Amino acid sequence: MQTQTKPIGVKLPPELKERLQRISTEKQRSTHWIMKEAIQQYVDREEAAELFKRETIAAWEEYQRDGQHITHNEMTNWLSTWGTPDETQCPPCHS
Repeated sequence: MQTQTKPIGVKLPPELKERLQRISTEKQRSTHWIMKEAIQQYVDREEAAELFKRETIAAWEEYQRDGQHITHNEMTNWLSTWGTPDETQCPPCHS
């Protein structure tokens, strides 16, 4: 099944339009392709940032409820074993 696309208008200042045209020429792509790619990357990045924010808030709220944590030193010590013959398991959470 083919995805249906819909046109949208974007008003750009002349200097930005010139920059966009220059990039499209250098990349041998249409300005439409460049804009679509830029918008896709922006939306992906913003969605990832919002997900990270929600996960961070959820983790903070969970910590507020139960107080379970790993200290910075515990985490640093564990991470320093990664990729070594003495690699250890993640330390357990504690109150």
